[in-house]
Amino acid sequence: MKLIDKAWEVQRKIEQRFQRIGKGKYGRVFKMARNPDPDEYAKTAQMTAIGILIIGLIGFTIFILATEVAPWIAEKIGI
Repeated sequence: MKLIDKAWEVQRKIEQRFQRIGKGKYGRVFKMARNPDPDEYAKTAQMTAIGILIIGLIGFTIFILATEVAPWIAEKIGI
């Protein structure tokens, strides 16, 4: 089989997969899905940003405890 024939076969397989989108078990979900309103999008973005900040603060707190507080405690108890 030539390289061109292999490329066309791959192209046909890809096109067949895309034709099946929306017809499988998740087809109903795809048909019901919609774009969010600007207000809904803004609220989702705000909640995501708040979550990222909280996780960052927790990580920073753990970092400070591990690098500053833990050695100080180890020094005080003589380890």
